[in-house]
Amino acid sequence: MTAEAIETGPFEGGAASGTDGDRPLRIALLTYKGNPFCGGQGVYVRHLGRELARLGHSVEVIGAQPYPVLDEGVPLTELPSLDLYRQPDPFRTPGRGEYRDWIDLAEVATMWTGGFPEPLTFSLRARRHLRARRGDFDIVHDNQTLGYGLLGDLGAPLVTTIHHPITVDRQLDLDAAESVRRRLSVRRWYGFTRMQKRVARRLPSVLTVSGSSQQEIVEHLGVRRDRVRVVHIGADTGLWSPDPSVAEVPGRIVTTSSADVPLKGLVHLVEALAKLRTENPRAHLVVVGKRAEDGPVAQAIERYGLQDAVEFVKGISDAELVDLVRSAQVACVPSLYEGFSLPAAEAMATGTPLVATTGGAIPEVTGPDGETCLAVPPGDAGALAAALGRLLGDPDLRARLGAAGRDRVLDRFTWARAALGTVELYRRAIAARGVRG
Repeated sequence: MTAEAIETGPFEGGAASGTDGDRPLRIALLTYKGNPFCGGQGVYVRHLGRELARLGHSVEVIGAQPYPVLDEGVPLTELPSLDLYRQPDPFRTPGRGEYRDWIDLAEVATMWTGGFPEPLTFSLRARRHLRARRGDFDIVHDNQTLGYGLLGDLGAPLVTTIHHPITVDRQLDLDAAESVRRRLSVRRWYGFTRMQKRVARRLPSVLTVSGSSQQEIVEHLGVRRDRVRVVHIGADTGLWSPDPSVAEVPGRIVTTSSADVPLKGLVHLVEALAKLRTENPRAHLVVVGKRAEDGPVAQAIERYGLQDAVEFVKGISDAELVDLVRSAQVACVPSLYEGFSLPAAEAMATGTPLVATTGGAIPEVTGPDGETCLAVPPGDAGALAAALGRLLGDPDLRARLGAAGRDRVLDRFTWARAALGTVELYRRAIAARGVRG
């Protein structure tokens, strides 16, 4: 299915022409991991929750650590885990007094044996919580937990967002594993994906964020296509906007990379920077994310002598982040795969010209090569270097692509559109439950 077919369909484009004249809904929005500075799940919950509330709906986010940051008018109900992966003591062993029930024991046992327990254990806690509050909600919206606990009666119909199948991450990590021991470790860590496959096939209503993800959900998880609807997400275009008063920093390239994992392609961008600096010594990279002390990215930075040309920033405010992107001459998304790519949409919304790969759903967001961005194959450091060098050396091209990119986001990818499309899916799920009941 092409991006054009998705965007012009009667529902999958985000229901921009729809109205929300029916009664307000009481929505439980679940997120087992809501960190707004690491990955897209916290961003999704924050912005979707805000726009649903603006439509007049009652939204309550139910989440575990790291807890999401929410806007005024959207309450958070904390459903705490044991927080086994918190900093500065990840993979910690809890004290005896921290254990509350058998779910806590299962969480620790899974962690001790190399697995990732949070999707399962959060789903079990969420089921218990929702059943105790039967009648409080019209709809339950799960943000990619896909745990066994969410099967069965939750007291309200269930809609589940799958941003993309985590089996994609699993395969990329396996492909990058350099030893049998590492491959075994990766397989064990991603053991929860077997559960997610089984749960996904039994879900009556699945929402995803791109046509690429829709196809992969069908192929990787075995979900029937007629159960998967596409509602594009987007940028907060009020926050992410151009500001001519912010000066460009010559040679600055900005990227967002929440983790040193093969999926994000950061190592290829570092290699591209090394090539680029042979012709443009002012080129430098600012990475929004945590610096890894070891691993492929750290090794590449050291190998190419780029310690003074690569800067990592984390924990900055929204306003500081936007100004950082505005100050860049080029934004870059080097990912091997994305289920949507919020960083691409946000950078485009500021009018910052973009270089992006064609991995996964990224072209659905960024648009055609040479019109709204410069597009390169994933994993190709040489192509990345050439595209970055072309943009850094051509101010007219930067201005043209930056303006066209913002127009594309305003037309297609906003949270207000996403909220309207999501509410339409809620109402379909409620109506279908009424027919079945």
